[in-house]
Amino acid sequence: MYLKISNRFNMKSPLLIVLFFCFSIASAQNIPLYVGTYTDADSEGIYLYDFNLKTGELSNKKLAVEAVNPSYIAFSSDKKFMYSVGETDNFEGAKSGFVNAYSVSKSGTLNFINNVSSNGAHPCHIQLNESDSKVAVSNYTGGTVSVHSIFNNGQILPAMQVVDHSKGTQQSHAHSAKFFKNNLFIADLGLNSFSQYQLANTDHKFQLKANYAIENNAGPRHFEIAKKGKFIYVINELNSTISVLNQQKDGYVFVQNISTLDAGFIGQSSCADIHLSKDGRFLYGSNRGENSIAVFKINKRSGEIQKTQTISTHGDWPRNFTLSPDGNYLLAANQRSKNISVYRVNRKTGNLTFLHSVDSPTPSCLLF
Repeated sequence: MYLKISNRFNMKSPLLIVLFFCFSIASAQNIPLYVGTYTDADSEGIYLYDFNLKTGELSNKKLAVEAVNPSYIAFSSDKKFMYSVGETDNFEGAKSGFVNAYSVSKSGTLNFINNVSSNGAHPCHIQLNESDSKVAVSNYTGGTVSVHSIFNNGQILPAMQVVDHSKGTQQSHAHSAKFFKNNLFIADLGLNSFSQYQLANTDHKFQLKANYAIENNAGPRHFEIAKKGKFIYVINELNSTISVLNQQKDGYVFVQNISTLDAGFIGQSSCADIHLSKDGRFLYGSNRGENSIAVFKINKRSGEIQKTQTISTHGDWPRNFTLSPDGNYLLAANQRSKNISVYRVNRKTGNLTFLHSVDSPTPSCLLF
């Protein structure tokens, strides 16, 4: 009897080992994808998916944390903390939105740390600096950019500075802001300007250095800064173009404006998001209306771009998209049709191949 049981165990052991090995490989291929949303009837907050780096599949959707309109989310560099906007206009009785700080648990769920006012209504973008010591929040309706310090424990502090563009008769709509070295760049759709602020040595606040007016009232929305800051690519919402800026001496000059739309497209469309490929050779932009991703190759000397592809997002209103950390996939969040589309990236040409789409509650921001 003992020998019989022992033999049965020995026969099954290799199978168990193989199954365990396969499970370990599958787990290693999965990385977390967080989805910021608008909390309408279908959404409750920030969601978490498993993304398979081998197949491009999204699975195991779960609610990471309940939140109100976390329409844009950002990680600290070590991914131990996450920050989300609360795109509202009534935080604690004031005409303002807010910012939430979270710690990331081992299971991937988010634990609330604290929140503070964004110092403006409807915050729509958030970004941390390289040292994770500061965060900039862009308030669309409020026309302000709120700069906050961050403690080592992830806690966000009340604003140390509020950059207010809401002056004069023209309505400001600050849409995104990014740190780069000792600079803070701001895209303001309402003022049709792209601004460069520099950190002052005296009071350690950002002072305006230059305003770069975007031609044709294009409406700058989001932007990407190339490595070393040599080029900046601004995507313009109102006339569906990308403006290319080239660094010269201590400032920037425009070298190109190019349409993001297919030559044969007829209808209304507005740009949304923009991202560089991991190797900096290609540029991608999203079109809401045409509902497409435009692909461009970059001239590494001049920084100018040339369109190589326009591909459908297989959904309506691609507000945001992202590239996987390995650069092999692009994922687009279609806000109105409530789905996420997945593409494989050709690393040689930058072009995309559609793989599949999954339903997702009102996605507005994707974050690996």
